[in-house]
Amino acid sequence: MAHDLSDPADPADSGAPSDPSPNGPAHLTYPWQPLPPEPPRPRHVPHREPVGHHSDLRLLRGAYRLRRRTATLTALGYFTLFLVLSAFAPGLMTSTVADGVPAGLFLALLQLPVTWLAIALYEHSARRHVDPLADRIRRTAELDARRGAVR
Repeated sequence: MAHDLSDPADPADSGAPSDPSPNGPAHLTYPWQPLPPEPPRPRHVPHREPVGHHSDLRLLRGAYRLRRRTATLTALGYFTLFLVLSAFAPGLMTSTVADGVPAGLFLALLQLPVTWLAIALYEHSARRHVDPLADRIRRTAELDARRGAVR
């Protein structure tokens, strides 16, 4: 039976790195102390600019913002108009429109079609103006990702 006659207090036998590091001593102070973490590796910086530009994303955000505001203001504006007329023009709201239907009820029932119209205009406008821009940004991002994967 061979016995290990090495000194347990000897730092050379403790499994510690023998190279002196700039972060601290070359040996561990305690045997249960974990090894120091390796320094982070520098990130690889591409030699070229990516295909997509930040201005494209700004255009996309602006296009979405314009459509959202238009649809929201259309639906909320009509509802606000209905509330203002209800509060300040009760004579108009109680007048009859056709066959005994009060104008207030008619305007209230018209709220749903106005909201649907705002949604339909938003969808149409987004398909026509925003989606092509988003598709172009997606294609350039995929192209950029493929070019990065080739390296």
